[in-house]
Amino acid sequence: MGLLLKIFIPLLGAALAFYFYSAPEKFNEEMLRGKRVIVTGASSGIGEQMAYHLARMEAHLLLTARTEAKLQKVVERCLKLGAASARYVSGSMDSPTLPEELLKEAENTWGGLDMLILNHIGRSGFNFFNGNVAQVRKLMEINFVSYVALTTAALPMLKESEGSIVVVSSVAGRTGIPFIASYSATKFALDGFFSSLRQEFIIDKVNVSITLCILGYINTENAVRTVSHVIRDTPAPKEECALEIIRGGALRQREVHYPRRAASGQLIRSIAPEFLDSLIRNSYRVENIR
Repeated sequence: MGLLLKIFIPLLGAALAFYFYSAPEKFNEEMLRGKRVIVTGASSGIGEQMAYHLARMEAHLLLTARTEAKLQKVVERCLKLGAASARYVSGSMDSPTLPEELLKEAENTWGGLDMLILNHIGRSGFNFFNGNVAQVRKLMEINFVSYVALTTAALPMLKESEGSIVVVSSVAGRTGIPFIASYSATKFALDGFFSSLRQEFIIDKVNVSITLCILGYINTENAVRTVSHVIRDTPAPKEECALEIIRGGALRQREVHYPRRAASGQLIRSIAPEFLDSLIRNSYRVENIR
């Protein structure tokens, strides 16, 4: 069994990566020119890099995040990079009023919406689960419920434009990862909700695409600060990650896996889940957690 795994898993992983990265049409930056795009979690990390890529592609941008001062700087740079327009709405995603406020801004400014990129996350630690149920509820509100609320508010405009929803998720939403139980739960919830919603769109002949982005370890400041002392792996670049997400959304792909090795983990899980669990555990410096 061990020999079979060594031979077949890399081959099947490569085949799976090829499947997810093959698209019926070639990506062209012109696809985003003039498109009206909302990016959440846009003040830093992957969201910030997506904003800069979209600005170079001359899209109209509406950005949101918690910190207004950071958003102002991102918007200023987006305008210098060539964005057709760039605005922001600051606020916390645990606010029940923010989704409506954000979408009203898009409607009043643009009269519609072409792409909704859901990228924000709440603050969470990296440690053994300590029984803090209140933290689980709060994280679920920010990482999951607000995604549903924003999608609900955006759907009328997205249906009209036959637009796209891009959901930034994680390998932790496909495979149980230690030390992030609460975060992992929210990402599993995203996968379940948006995969079900995609099915309903197809049944109801709603021409709005849903792209789920399954991300591994990316070199955002927050991720590196939180886990670099524990994870042995080298993080992938956030700039390239951001571009792959935009590419997947523009091509209306079902899923984006980045880095590409993230796709092989899903295959291993389907045929040897305990082996995958062992690989994950052995990739951590557990002594740095305790």
